[in-house]
Amino acid sequence: MSLIGIILIQISWIKNMIVVEEKQFSEKVISATRIVGAELSEYKGNMLSQNNSTFPWKQDQFTLDMLRPTTVASRFTAAQINDKIRKAFIASDLAKIRFEFSLASTNPFGEVTYFEKQSSNFGKFFEDSAINVSCIYPIEPMSGSIAENPSPREILWVIVPNSSGVVLKELRWRIVIAGLFTLIIFAAFYLTVNTMLRQKKLSEIKNDFINNMTHEFKTPLATISLAVDAMKNDKVIGDKEKMNYFSSIIKEENQRMNRQVETILKAALLDKQEVNLMLKPTHVHDVIKDIADNFTLQLNDKNGKVEMDLEATNDLIDADEVHFPNLINNLIDNSVKYAKEDVPPEIKISTAANGKNMTIRLEDNGIGMAKETVKRIFEKFYRAHTGNVHNVKGFGLGLSYVKTMVDAHGGNIKVDSMPGKGSTFTLELPLRKN
Repeated sequence: MSLIGIILIQISWIKNMIVVEEKQFSEKVISATRIVGAELSEYKGNMLSQNNSTFPWKQDQFTLDMLRPTTVASRFTAAQINDKIRKAFIASDLAKIRFEFSLASTNPFGEVTYFEKQSSNFGKFFEDSAINVSCIYPIEPMSGSIAENPSPREILWVIVPNSSGVVLKELRWRIVIAGLFTLIIFAAFYLTVNTMLRQKKLSEIKNDFINNMTHEFKTPLATISLAVDAMKNDKVIGDKEKMNYFSSIIKEENQRMNRQVETILKAALLDKQEVNLMLKPTHVHDVIKDIADNFTLQLNDKNGKVEMDLEATNDLIDADEVHFPNLINNLIDNSVKYAKEDVPPEIKISTAANGKNMTIRLEDNGIGMAKETVKRIFEKFYRAHTGNVHNVKGFGLGLSYVKTMVDAHGGNIKVDSMPGKGSTFTLELPLRKN
């Protein structure tokens, strides 16, 4: 509300400034017109008196002179009048302002009867008073002069075309600066709100990550604790086979915790961009087959399967022998973890190649993702569920790692998904150059 109020005040200030400037501009035009009009009025008063003083006092000549109209227009050319107006405009601080003018005769009612002298474009503007400043000054001899009664009525008509545009041009820098300050206020407001939302989001991610990490570590620790307690039992101590069984459990759970720690440390290294890839010629089909074999037991336990359609004629790329297999492993693992309950997971992996790139396509029949989830799926620590809901294990680092590694290998990845219909991940990686 404060921001809107400031903007409204700015707009009101600009409007008032324009109105004031237009009024001052009009007053300057009136002042310049008055200066020229007063000068022409003096000429008009002197013209007839000088003429009368030089004529012999003969009845016929006097009568003719008295009947002859004495007008300012007959005394000056249009160019001379233009010069007088220009000098008056310069004196009134209107040196660069364009104007049009006319000297016109009027009847006793003030109506124009004839335009005697005028500038070339006067007729184009005199009827339009909406956007033009128009000033009319009556040219009359001084009161009491000999030319007061017999002289014809004349007016000086000065027009400044597009006066609003002239005023706006004069104020353009002040308006631009006011607009710039308003934009700065908008930008500051946007950055402030955006930072608050990001901090809120990071806080939620942090809490979610801590909850997930706590759960991931509590399970193996509890299992190790139970195994240690069991190994203290007298019956177990005397049974070598059971001792080996519980020892293997402790070792397996210890390795599991180590893997979790490595995952977190790996994410920290990726943040610092300290991972250096050791690129070597790698056959993608061999990597896919090896990784798929590692999931055979998990898929058999769920009656699932992996279908491979490896049709790429060229599968040789430059890849890191550690990170590239992990990349493929994370994608397949993601499809297994997010399989539907009571529905056998089906994963299809296909490849294709053109002259420059190789395409790897992984499709599953899992739970799928909503559009909002798809937009954020590659964000670090992001998972479709939050808090203590641990129906799926992990820290939300898998797909973030995949995206980082694909980018590091010079490729790109995209995902298409619909809730309840599964997901499709498509990778494009550059083929190895000969």
